[in-house]
Amino acid sequence: MSRRKKDPLRALSADERAEMERLSRSGREPAVVVAHAKAVLAVANGADYTEAAAAAGRRSGDAVAHLVARFNREGLTALAPRHGGGPAARYTTVERERILAEARRTPEQEADKTATWSLTTLRRALRRAPDGLAQVSTYTIWCVLTDAGWSWQRTRTWCPTGQAVRLRKRGRVHRTDQDAEAKKS
Repeated sequence: MSRRKKDPLRALSADERAEMERLSRSGREPAVVVAHAKAVLAVANGADYTEAAAAAGRRSGDAVAHLVARFNREGLTALAPRHGGGPAARYTTVERERILAEARRTPEQEADKTATWSLTTLRRALRRAPDGLAQVSTYTIWCVLTDAGWSWQRTRTWCPTGQAVRLRKRGRVHRTDQDAEAKKS
């Protein structure tokens, strides 16, 4: 005889059940999302946690119990994977925006000792600024810039992907590629 469930699965709405059935059969969703959907559906159909874990291709009934408790609190967002270990993210969105703001700023040749930004000169500027980031690394700056859609250009500077400055007879013209977002993914 199994123990009484500490946090039994709440009743599923029709929309939640339909979405979980779609997710459990999906070939495009990440495998962990599919496994979570299968486990919660198995519990909703009356299986105990150990059987639900086996139905989802997992071993731990305790993990299914934690998933069910999280599903009761959060709903369908509980099916998405969470942080999988390793050190926690060190920089928040505010600090990431600070890095992007510094990269958007045109460098001053006298103060920054450069005419174009490189990862090293950005790091130096961020570390020297009074509101800067004293421990930021070039790898972190690279990650933030690439996540924001910036790339290293032939002109040896970082700039947002899909944007270009063209030299014309009448002066500089800024051009934006309308399909830049589609090309990134």
